[in-house]
Amino acid sequence: MAFGKPATSAFVAGEDFVSAKWFSGATLNYAENLLKTKGPDVALIAHREGSERIELSWDDLREQTAAVSSFLREQGVQPGQRIAAIMPNVAETVIAMLAVSSIGAVWSSCSPDFGAGGILDRFSQIEPVWLFAANGYQYNGKQIDSTSLVAEVVDALPSLEGVICTPVLTDVAAVQYAKPTYGIGELVDAYRGYELRFSHFSFDHPLVIAYSSGTTGLPKPIIHRAGGVLLQHLKEHQLQTDIKAGDRFFFFTTCGWMMWNWLVSGLASGATIVLYDGSPFADQGNVLLDLIERESIRIFGVGAKYLQTLQKQGLSPKQGRDLSSLDTLLSTGSPLTDESYDFVYTHFKTDIHLASISGGTDILSCFVGGVPSLPVRRGEIQAPGLGMDVQIWSSEGQQVFDEQGELVCCLPFPTVPLGFWGDDSGERFYKAYFSEFDGVWCQSDFSIQYPHGGIRILGRSDAVLNPGGVRIGTAEIYRQVDTVPGIMDSVVVGLPFNDDVQIILFVVMAEHVDLTSGVTETLRSAIRDGATPRHVPKLIIRAPDIPRTLSGKVAEKAVLNALQGQVVTNSDALANAESLLFFAAQRHEIVDQLSHV
Repeated sequence: MAFGKPATSAFVAGEDFVSAKWFSGATLNYAENLLKTKGPDVALIAHREGSERIELSWDDLREQTAAVSSFLREQGVQPGQRIAAIMPNVAETVIAMLAVSSIGAVWSSCSPDFGAGGILDRFSQIEPVWLFAANGYQYNGKQIDSTSLVAEVVDALPSLEGVICTPVLTDVAAVQYAKPTYGIGELVDAYRGYELRFSHFSFDHPLVIAYSSGTTGLPKPIIHRAGGVLLQHLKEHQLQTDIKAGDRFFFFTTCGWMMWNWLVSGLASGATIVLYDGSPFADQGNVLLDLIERESIRIFGVGAKYLQTLQKQGLSPKQGRDLSSLDTLLSTGSPLTDESYDFVYTHFKTDIHLASISGGTDILSCFVGGVPSLPVRRGEIQAPGLGMDVQIWSSEGQQVFDEQGELVCCLPFPTVPLGFWGDDSGERFYKAYFSEFDGVWCQSDFSIQYPHGGIRILGRSDAVLNPGGVRIGTAEIYRQVDTVPGIMDSVVVGLPFNDDVQIILFVVMAEHVDLTSGVTETLRSAIRDGATPRHVPKLIIRAPDIPRTLSGKVAEKAVLNALQGQVVTNSDALANAESLLFFAAQRHEIVDQLSHV
């Protein structure tokens, strides 16, 4: 890490997680650490569905960042002010974030596939002074014009002083919004050659505001500190993922997911980051796999659902491709099934480092993840993160092994958030993470740890099923469902009924495959044999679609709310909110079926 001033102490314990101090007296700038490499070598490669490849050298990236930063400084942007973005995963988004961070302003982004309501639920809480926005994006062969969306957001944010636009779609007319509007390309040309300046701040200076998914309430605006994010990402990249200078590093993500921040931080290790924006299954499902060979990617990251879909579609990544550059495959977003481990080692490479990692927007980093020097065990995350006092606790607050419990972190770590924006008393923040076990961070991940150190995530604690008073992680059921041919997707919930909880499983069938009594019995047998009889659903129902958040996670709580006739207060956080209509319509029929089972 590059510091403006050295620290007077590395760590001073406080009364709690928040008051603990890291690197007191040190000053630094996050963007400076990401842009310390200079020269003509490639820093960033950007691909968009249906568009040409873009490549920026380290000098290009520094020059364009300097231009945008100089404009913002000239407009009076101050450290601590919030800068928002409605942007796809393109080079201009990275440039904008680096420019904002170089000043010490606070970055906060949403991807343009959010609805206006979802964006305003987030940005209205933080009162941004400038907005970066694209005019649209392409997904699955369709071009989506975002100008009306941006106009609605601009009109609803009185704090805004101006808008900086990126013309991603060339056939969409330029728009002058209700605030002064500039094109990012014009700014780069006008300020080309300006000095790249970095303002230095404390380790705890706010860097980014990220948001909880908000499927059951207003999204929580989580404030992350610059030094903590930088230090944690360097550790996770260099020590736990073995990222080196010059490596090609890719992760499929949008700018509304914390993994975008994690990917961009790869610049701090001197890696070339590879961006992609669009459908991960474009070109008959080959687009991301072809990138591995085309860009000689060494570290390739995707969501667990992506790997499951490849498997279900019968795609073999190694067939017809040179994957010799690929050393590490990262997976996150949801638990990686045992069968996905088999798929990776059969259809990618036999000697690959498969690292399932898990953390969250809450810490903008990982609690558990890969270790290149340890063996990979089927179905397990390899180990807790270095320096993270991660344990699995029983409901009585005792550490347990080979038993299901809550994933906790018992000691402070550098990416403990500064808090929630607007939560001056800290009450909401304490309730979110420390109310389950006083003074100990509870991540609300239902998990199990084995004596050798490996960890299996069983699902979110707030979605844990509780039939007959026995806690069951949803991942235990999904793991068995995924073994049954013809099932493309699923969601399981625990529906309160007659003073108990009944497990209801909804499945999406492959095209031309019916949910017959034979398939239903196969599902029940797979779950009974692979888990326990308590895991077997009371009802199995075919659904047309499964609601997921914009980062691809199954929205179990939203489904449960819909089944119970409750309002899902932030459906804009879902990629396919219309799918909830099916579940809401099933409410009375399901109750009737349960009454006769």
